[in-house]
Amino acid sequence: MPTSLSEGYPRSSGLVDVLDRVLDKGLVVAGDVKVSLAEVELLTIRIRLLICSIDKAEQIGLDWWKFDHHLSPGKQALSAENEELRKQVRALERRLLSLTRRRSAPAMR
Repeated sequence: MPTSLSEGYPRSSGLVDVLDRVLDKGLVVAGDVKVSLAEVELLTIRIRLLICSIDKAEQIGLDWWKFDHHLSPGKQALSAENEELRKQVRALERRLLSLTRRRSAPAMR
């Protein structure tokens, strides 16, 4: 009979250690799926899976999720708002320029 609760049962820290190592070092799974009919290749699917922490991914130069508008939809809205504000500023600058030209034109006469 076990003398403590942890004796006789597998330790969960083993799984935690494995997960910690995978996230720290990274794990790559790669494979190809090919579909052929009568020795004619119809479809090829390449599968590449990288499992690691975000810190590790950034360390090795993977940061595509920062620029993917599907993963950060707020950026697209901000970009559209920014472009609209730029158009308004340009229109105001043109109007200001035309007003200053009108005022300075009579003074030149």
